[in-house]
Amino acid sequence: MRFLLSNIRYWLEEFKFDGFRFDGVSSMLYHSHGIGHAFSGTYNEYFGLATDTESFNYLQLANYVSQTLYPESITIAEEVSGMPTLCRPIAEGGAGFDYRLAMAIPDVWIKLLKEKQDEDWNVGDITWTLINRRWSEKNIAYSESHDQALVGDKTIAHWLFDSDIYTHMSVLAERTPRVERGLALHKMIRLLTYALGGEGWLNFEGNEFGHPEWLDFPRAGNNDSYHYARRLFYLPEDDTLRYKYLNAWDQAMNACEEKYKWLSATNTFLSRRHEGDKVVVFERGDHGLLFIFNFHTNKSFADYRIGCGRCGKYKVVLNSDSKSFDGLGRTSDKQVFLSEDIKWDERPFSFNVYTPCRSVLVLALTGDVN
Repeated sequence: MRFLLSNIRYWLEEFKFDGFRFDGVSSMLYHSHGIGHAFSGTYNEYFGLATDTESFNYLQLANYVSQTLYPESITIAEEVSGMPTLCRPIAEGGAGFDYRLAMAIPDVWIKLLKEKQDEDWNVGDITWTLINRRWSEKNIAYSESHDQALVGDKTIAHWLFDSDIYTHMSVLAERTPRVERGLALHKMIRLLTYALGGEGWLNFEGNEFGHPEWLDFPRAGNNDSYHYARRLFYLPEDDTLRYKYLNAWDQAMNACEEKYKWLSATNTFLSRRHEGDKVVVFERGDHGLLFIFNFHTNKSFADYRIGCGRCGKYKVVLNSDSKSFDGLGRTSDKQVFLSEDIKWDERPFSFNVYTPCRSVLVLALTGDVN
């Protein structure tokens, strides 16, 4: 125990680590190591003789050491059972982690891309996965990580673009339908996860610009090759390739969050998830931030009524269909919307928008109207 705890201090002190991601926490928490147990989320599955209390106490001590010696450090748990109080303070009887990884989210996206036609995506199921987390326990949302990027699987970009990722990503050539779809959905998947999936956001190196290949480190199975043991960071820097647009979208998302700080907001209202229209609408944060996603494959909606919680003028702050992100440019970034005193989707106010298919529009309140 002392050796393990001394390691916490050593890496923080000697190498100035920002914190730790604890891998495979579920295997520590239970005497069965969680093997063969499909956790349903009910409390009686966690607080009983099956729980390894000594391991839980170690995790408490590890977090105590980290946060006491270096209060700015961060600890994240990779945990799949849904153990309650894992991310609550030790003083409350919790394990003391700052965050847990929202591991169900990338599984949903990959499953959809592998097994479902776009028309069959269930937006209710998607949004439920994104918001299904324990109250007052922070989650790190991510659309993909090393689990999807290692050899044997494919990144979201690779699933979307398929072979076109090698042959049709040039801006000098006309976009194929597959590339057009891939660009649109890559932006939408990432922002929906970012905006609704948690209180933190994780990028895995390369997926911010749609890296075309997996990671594979030298091993006997690939004849000790280093060929795939790298990231092609020159791709978004090449002005003739479309990767630059995905990278620009990533930067725009981060800039928008930095300004409006939705990750730290505790107030989220999901007002619409319409299966027929494939439209998702929600508000998050204290700045009247309104997210409008249209996942429909071919239907754009004019004069589509959107509910909102505050009366006032709304401006466009992020538009995936903008030509600056290689969109089709079907909506103007200079639009301003004035709310009306019409109740809609359990919201006190509303207004009409044009929402193109396979696009997302983010609006922000510019001023209240008395």
